Amino acid sequence: MPQPLHGIRVIDFSTLLPGPMATLFLAESGAEVIKVEPRGSGEEMRLQHPRWGESSVSFSLLNRGKKSLEVNLKKPEELQRIIALIKSADVLVEQFRPGVMQRLGLDYDTLSKKNPKLIYCSITGYGQNGPKKLNAAHDLNYIGDTGLLSLSMGQDESPVIPPTLIADLAGGSHPAFSNILLALRERDQTGKGSFLDISMTDNLFFMMYSLIGNALAHDVWPENGNEKLTGGNPRYHLYPTKDDRFVAVACLEERFWKNFVNIIQLEPEFAKENKDPNKTKKRIKEIIKSKSATEWESLFQTSDCCCTIVKTLKEALSDPHFANRNLFSKFVENDAGEKIPSIPIPISKNFLSNNKAKAKAPSLGKDNSTLLN
Repeated sequence: MPQPLHGIRVIDFSTLLPGPMATLFLAESGAEVIKVEPRGSGEEMRLQHPRWGESSVSFSLLNRGKKSLEVNLKKPEELQRIIALIKSADVLVEQFRPGVMQRLGLDYDTLSKKNPKLIYCSITGYGQNGPKKLNAAHDLNYIGDTGLLSLSMGQDESPVIPPTLIADLAGGSHPAFSNILLALRERDQTGKGSFLDISMTDNLFFMMYSLIGNALAHDVWPENGNEKLTGGNPRYHLYPTKDDRFVAVACLEERFWKNFVNIIQLEPEFAKENKDPNKTKKRIKEIIKSKSATEWESLFQTSDCCCTIVKTLKEALSDPHFANRNLFSKFVENDAGEKIPSIPIPISKNFLSNNKAKAKAPSLGKDNSTLLN
């Protein structure tokens, strides 16, 4: 049975993370994804570190199973070949600042006249309009501008940098992928393509729905590290163990909290955590600190209280549960023939290929001879 996006051609001008992750989702769902890269060095992710063969390991993971064209878009003859290819495309993804594609003659208004069915997805930091549309920024700036970073950024002596690129992935890659799918469905109904303005910053606000709701409805604005899910609640907190590991306590519901209280033998005076949350947190910290992570893990495994030991990434990748789920059963191979497991992607297995063959990221310009006539 063909995959859902079999027969869909995607022209990908994007670089680094947001766009390439989105087009990886498309490629893994059966689409033909063709990367358009500058002559000489290709897209900048190829040159980053750590290296793995001729390219970076990140490039290999994000671009497996795609095709590559090496072109100079400032040369009219090469630009015309790309435009001819776009006429046969279903989707175009680009990640330049507003105005760049227009200067190249590759903007939506121009291309939609040549291909009315084209779905054109532009991923930017701040969107196609507004005072900040041309601002240079990265993930930390985007989450800072929306107030998301202010919710849990640590203190002066130990500021906390989020461990993943929230805006790139949750604000860019996922919205781009989902809106492209919606646009394809709309095209099925209307026969027409569309323009998608994906602003990574705009797409962060939905993740703060409850805090925004409380602020707008009751004029109660969140404080750094002091809200229900950011450290203010003893029921949802991190507590250090005797051997310098951490217990992730997430027993928000009353039944889980009661189980937790019983297991750690928290005194009744502290169990009413709303009375003095800081006092309760301090006492729980003392108790958790009295045992090792292994001791607590043994107690929590049979307790049904939403408490776990914080795992290292190395521990997580060797967890039997994820092995049972076959999360790392596919592989990516580099130019030297070395292979590593490919990253799992959030697409249901019934939409993915059953082929477990090792996929490769394309070498620069690998498909010029077959795609650019």
